[in-house]
Amino acid sequence: MKTILNILWLVLCGFWMAIGYVAAGIICCILIVTIPFGIASFRIANYALWPFGRTVVRDPSSGAPSTIGNVIWLIFAGIWLALGHIATGIALCITIIGIPLGIASFKMVPVSLLPLGAQIVPADDPRA
Repeated sequence: MKTILNILWLVLCGFWMAIGYVAAGIICCILIVTIPFGIASFRIANYALWPFGRTVVRDPSSGAPSTIGNVIWLIFAGIWLALGHIATGIALCITIIGIPLGIASFKMVPVSLLPLGAQIVPADDPRA
């Protein structure tokens, strides 16, 4: 079932979301200071392609630099990305078939708001 949902997700919205995250990652990697944001954006792009069967967990060992980076990310990109995921989730939930896809879009809101210090792990991982 995860594979079918992932294929539907990829066709309907995952590919376009991943392209957006990759573009943001490339822009962030232009400057040396913003490379951590670029790496986080590439990680989210991978998650946006194939979200079913994976989940996001917070890394308890991430410290103050991660928190400061998340505040900067939230101000400049996080709010807009989260609004995009919310709008996509609402649009997907209009149909019965799209409800699981809409829930997956809502599930991506926290990682789009605060990507630093988060890990994407398989759903059956003990940390999940």
